[in-house]
Amino acid sequence: MDTIHRFLFEDLDIRGSLVQLGPAWRSLCAVRNYAPATRHLLGELAAVTTIIGSNLKTPGRVRFQLQGTGPVSLLVMDCDEQLRLRGMARSTLEPVNQEATVSPAPSSNGLLNTSLDKTFSAKKLLGDGQLMLTLQTAHAEPYQSLVPNDGETMAAIFEHYLTQSEQQPARLWLAADAETACGLFLQKLPDADLCDADGWNRIEQLANTLQPAELALPVETLLTRLFNTENIRVYPPRMVTWHCPRDEEKIRNLLLSMGRDEVADILADAEMISIADEICGHEYRFGPEIIDELFPPARLLH
Repeated sequence: MDTIHRFLFEDLDIRGSLVQLGPAWRSLCAVRNYAPATRHLLGELAAVTTIIGSNLKTPGRVRFQLQGTGPVSLLVMDCDEQLRLRGMARSTLEPVNQEATVSPAPSSNGLLNTSLDKTFSAKKLLGDGQLMLTLQTAHAEPYQSLVPNDGETMAAIFEHYLTQSEQQPARLWLAADAETACGLFLQKLPDADLCDADGWNRIEQLANTLQPAELALPVETLLTRLFNTENIRVYPPRMVTWHCPRDEEKIRNLLLSMGRDEVADILADAEMISIADEICGHEYRFGPEIIDELFPPARLLH
């Protein structure tokens, strides 16, 4: 797990990717207590963000942010060129009762726990809203793109986005539970119809037979099961990680930029400064001693 495999139908000019997240996905969720429906959507977003982030060729970061008027009001996930993920959600749904609910161990055959893999409607959970892409690359201004949350599922939202942005048909199959977040991506390339006029339709129909649990199968097993008569080249896998280390120096610099008087005023009212890093789930707390640490008293002149 925690890999993405890219592959190519060599006779059809169709490309694809299979992402399978395990420990990285569980680490991302470990610092939070999301309701199953919220976790499901965030896991699907983690899978599709990894797929799109794997296309970064130079140092940079791609971030997707879905905002809506529903009970899940915000989903954020980003990925850099090293496939380091981080993300979070805001939701009014009741979180999992950690005392009553224990995350099950992965099944012995490596499949997703289908009892947890219920179909959650992204449209109902997110409500009306928009999908925002932010692309930041070295030595360039950030690029942003906004599109409506157009689709009943996370897969449909991103199929619409990819087809509009890349002008090529694309399909996604996504699944997530407490243990695993997976996704299969297929895209028709410009010369596909010249290679085989029925190729894209055939591959799409075969992929539609996919069951959510099968997304956690080994890549060779899955591709053989779905496309056993096709000539497929599978490229070496790339590793994916959850990367959200604590960065107290960054928070100290933030306080320093505010100035001594403002920091002192906050401490006078609250006695403790508490700053939450929402995307990583860290909390930074500072007492009155931070004033002299950041703003040492001027030395007396003799």
